[in-house]
Amino acid sequence: MNEKAKKITDTVNRIVLGKEREVTEVFLAILANGHILIEDIPGVGKTTLALAFAGAMSLDFKRIQFTPDVMPSDLTGFSVYRQKTGDFEFREGAVFCNLCLADEINRTSPKTQSAMLEVMEERRVTVEGVTRDVPRPFIVIATENETGSAGTLPLPESQTDRFMISLSLGYPDFKSELQLASEVGETSRTENIRPVISRDELLSMQSEIHSVYIKDTVYEYILNLVRETRENPLIVRGASPRATIALVRMSKAAAWYRGRDFVTPADVAEQFPYVVSHRITSGTLSKADGMSRTDIIGKILSSVKSPPAESREKTK
Repeated sequence: MNEKAKKITDTVNRIVLGKEREVTEVFLAILANGHILIEDIPGVGKTTLALAFAGAMSLDFKRIQFTPDVMPSDLTGFSVYRQKTGDFEFREGAVFCNLCLADEINRTSPKTQSAMLEVMEERRVTVEGVTRDVPRPFIVIATENETGSAGTLPLPESQTDRFMISLSLGYPDFKSELQLASEVGETSRTENIRPVISRDELLSMQSEIHSVYIKDTVYEYILNLVRETRENPLIVRGASPRATIALVRMSKAAAWYRGRDFVTPADVAEQFPYVVSHRITSGTLSKADGMSRTDIIGKILSSVKSPPAESREKTK
C-alpha cells in the first residue's frame, strides 16, 4: 500500500508540475480523511490538482462553481414530483461524490456555506427531514479568493475550522512553467491519467493510518504547540481542539507515507503550519511589527521544546 501511495503522488506530480511539497500535503490530508482549503489566485492549477487525484484514485469527481446564486439544494439535492407515479423522486446534489472541488467557496451566500458545513463535518445531508449519507470516501478541496476581493464573503470561523489543512499553490517556477508551455496540446493534461488504486484501496489506506503509534511525549508536544496558539500575545484567536485532532491525524499520515509505524516530533513540526495557519487570527501587536502568520507560526515552533527523536523500539 505504501508503494502505491508513492505512485499516486508521482502520477499527480507529472500533471501538476513543480509542486511536489503541496501535492504531498494534499495527499496526506486525503489519507487522514480531511478536507483541504487552498487560498490562492485563479489559474495556478487547483482544478487540475483535484482532477489528477480523482483520476489516480478512481474517485467520482464533481466541481461546484460557487456564485451568489448557488442555493443549498444545489449542493444537497432536492425532490421532484413525478406525475405518472404520484411520487417524489430525490435528485442528488453536487456533494454526492468522492472528491468535491468547491471552487471560490467564499463567493456564495452564508446560507449555502452552512449547508456545506454539515456535509463536511457529518459526511451526510438532511433534505426534507430525511438524512442521507454521501459516498465514502468524501473529501472536499475548496478554493478561496483573497479576502476583500470583488464579490467575496468571509467564511464563517466554524466552517474554516472544518478544513484539516490550508495551503497555497502559487506560481510555478521557470523550469516547470517552461515544460508546461512546451507540452500544450489538443487534450487536457488530466485526460490520460490511469488509476493507481481503487476507492476500496484508498479506504484501506485511511484505515491503516489509525494504527500508527504516537508516544506520550509526542502527544504532549502536539498539545503544547496547539495551546501556544491560544496563549501567544501575537494571536487573538488560537486553534481549537479540532486542530489538535487534525495535527494527530496529519502526523500519523506523514509517518505512514514515509514507511514508518510511529510518529516523530519532526512529523509534527512539519505538519503544524498547514494545520493551524487558517485557524489563527493575528492581533494588533503582530501587525504593528509587520509579522505574518508564517512568522508567528515559526516563532511558536522555535519556542516550544521538542522531545528527542527516538526509534520505534524505544517508544514501546
